[in-house]
Amino acid sequence: MVESIFEPVFPRRVIGLVPAAGYARRLGSLPCSKEVYPIQLHAASGERGETKAVGHYLLEKMRCAGIREALIIIRNGKWDVPEHFKDGAMVDIRLAYLLATVPWGVPYTLDQAYPFVRDALVALGFPDILFTGDDAYKHIIARQAQTRADVVLGLFPADRPSIMDVVDVDHDGRIDRILSKPAQTTLTQTWGIAVWAPSFTAFLHDYLTRLPIPTKDQAELSIGEVIQVGIEEGLRVEGVFVSNEPFLDIGIPENFSRFSAGDSADR
Repeated sequence: MVESIFEPVFPRRVIGLVPAAGYARRLGSLPCSKEVYPIQLHAASGERGETKAVGHYLLEKMRCAGIREALIIIRNGKWDVPEHFKDGAMVDIRLAYLLATVPWGVPYTLDQAYPFVRDALVALGFPDILFTGDDAYKHIIARQAQTRADVVLGLFPADRPSIMDVVDVDHDGRIDRILSKPAQTTLTQTWGIAVWAPSFTAFLHDYLTRLPIPTKDQAELSIGEVIQVGIEEGLRVEGVFVSNEPFLDIGIPENFSRFSAGDSADR
């Protein structure tokens, strides 16, 4: 169970939102869903830590910020995810599960939660991304409470800009644009976590209804691309630097192979 040294009073209800509906086809044949694949990380002291499911680390980060409830969105057949995390008692977070019924990518998966989170502050986290900083969510939630931005992104150094979103952030923390997987760029920051207000939950829902149903030949829409459209349409998006170290996406085969070979990593 995660110990929290503070219990912040949030300006509104905060719900963690965790998309876990992907098939992880890039990783080949796995014995389980990647969200519950057991890995071991080095502790700050350099000692090997406890072996935990990949998604456990994200839920711990949320709980360290005082988040007490989360929705995990799964797909038919990924029943090992709720079987592992159950009601969330292991991380002291109340967990519930939604079943994704659309095959068109993360924004559509997240929109499945619309009826349940429309009046809440959403804390988005990807269960296959590992990052340092137990206070990461605390910082972005505090920024949103201070500025009332529609979206606040948690920023990290972009170690591989060509395969991730990069952000153009000004000296006041305002994000002017998000570029998705640019072939060339001088931007050096990416984002890995986010919180957003009901205004963006509504925008996401309404924007997706404007789009034609995607075809099989189309590239999947990313949530970063939707946030960029929100910027263009007047939403206020801000960023907070939450770590000096890049995050580690184990959905990338070369990153995952470090763990599948039985290794541990510093994070």
